[in-house]
Amino acid sequence: QAMATTAVGLSAVNLTGGFLVTKKMLDMFRRPDDPPEYFQYYLIPPAAAVGVFGVLGATGAASPALASTLALGSGLGCVAGISQMSNQATSRISIIAGLGGVGMGLASTLYMMNVPPSVYLQLAGAAALGGVAGQQIAHRVGPTQLPQAVAGFHSLVGVAAASTAIADFMIHDFSKLDGFHASSIYAGAWMGGITATGSVIAFGKLAEMMDSKPLQLPGRDAMNAAMAGTSLLGLAGFIGSSNPTTAGAALATGTLMSGAMGLHMTASIGGADMPVVITLLNSYSGWALCAEGFILNQPLLTVVGALIGSSGAFLTKIMCDGMNRSLVNVIMGGFGTEAGAVQTAEGLVHTEINVDDTAALLRDAQKVCIVPGYGLAVAQAQNDIAAVANSLREQGKEVKFAVHPVAGRMPGQLNVLLAEAGVPYDMVYEMEEVNEEMENFDVVLVVGANDTVNSSAVNDPKSAIAGMPVIEVWRAKHVVVMKRSVASGYAGVDNPVFYNDNTDMLLGSATETCQGLRNAV
Repeated sequence: QAMATTAVGLSAVNLTGGFLVTKKMLDMFRRPDDPPEYFQYYLIPPAAAVGVFGVLGATGAASPALASTLALGSGLGCVAGISQMSNQATSRISIIAGLGGVGMGLASTLYMMNVPPSVYLQLAGAAALGGVAGQQIAHRVGPTQLPQAVAGFHSLVGVAAASTAIADFMIHDFSKLDGFHASSIYAGAWMGGITATGSVIAFGKLAEMMDSKPLQLPGRDAMNAAMAGTSLLGLAGFIGSSNPTTAGAALATGTLMSGAMGLHMTASIGGADMPVVITLLNSYSGWALCAEGFILNQPLLTVVGALIGSSGAFLTKIMCDGMNRSLVNVIMGGFGTEAGAVQTAEGLVHTEINVDDTAALLRDAQKVCIVPGYGLAVAQAQNDIAAVANSLREQGKEVKFAVHPVAGRMPGQLNVLLAEAGVPYDMVYEMEEVNEEMENFDVVLVVGANDTVNSSAVNDPKSAIAGMPVIEVWRAKHVVVMKRSVASGYAGVDNPVFYNDNTDMLLGSATETCQGLRNAV
């Protein structure tokens, strides 16, 4: 019972915090001239359905068939919520659709549980505490902290899934469990373990509590294979045994092995691959939730888990394509693992420029491209850069922002930062779009980006990032790179662009240089 209560509380943290953080981020994409929105009225139908169902339940007129119908509506609401995310114009409707879907799902689930009032009170208390915690977390999360917040939420899903699986095993007569139910319990605990520990390591790296470089233990691939093999043996022992003690030992072994795999495999992935890790953990959390649905015989959990798992898998594929990497290569390797990964540019000289000269270059240009990176997020300089862009546009310049698909520490982080600063989303372009016209830009201003504009990816087949699609800024007429120093980026690979004849380095604190550039332009 304690494990089940823990799962409810952690799920409430994730649910409340996730919705509030998502709403906060999506609201940043609203433009000043956008018409008023009344999406909240879309909540009326699901709220009415829940209200009517509640009245019927209180009077004894509700039925399992009616609850199943409500659960079907819940699943459709969740599907609609995700589908609306595909377009900026409808993205904020997704929150309403998701809320309606989850609300109907909770009502259906609570009815089907049919437990004593004391248990409902216990669930309500755990959910309330978790909801308050989620609200407080969401209140403190900004675009800069978004990646580690997402990783943290994923870890809660993992713990909740593992707790649910273990608790379900403990309350059932194991000898009467069929093979499918037993497999679901094992899968839920295993996926929960790897999601929880992997997310904790990802959180530590993203929050810079841990070194971003990959952990390189001797024989690490053999270690991963051994842990995976032990997990499979545990599954066989769990399903094949009729002895609860033996089955419990097998379940514990599988859960511990999955936790160890999550720790080791995520620690072995380099910092530059964190965007892929985030999407992969998102997929893991979905499949863990899917397993929970099978364990608890709750189709809604299965549907929502499958949605999260599949969408996370698709996004992981997109991220890997954006880095010209295979998923196996990311999991088993990561940047910075080859002997020549950390390269230095000894003997090369860079050219420096000051703020006033940079402002003069921008004023003289007719076409400008601004390429933001994670350094922009760290410096919280998005408002200053947005002001620079607005000033240039008022002067008749054509200004575009170019965002790499894996810029920042998670997909979309830079887009959210720019939206927070009031940059219209129709000014933000993808990598392929700006690369097609790179020679036409008079000036490219790189703000806190490094690996995503590194020419080694294109020109050096021996580089650790060889083949990774990058924003090819070096092809522009003039490049100004704003960085604290000429040190290598998150991948630990030096950038030859810094030493090109058409590149000037504007070194120093991005906060100060961006403010100075704003005033000068």
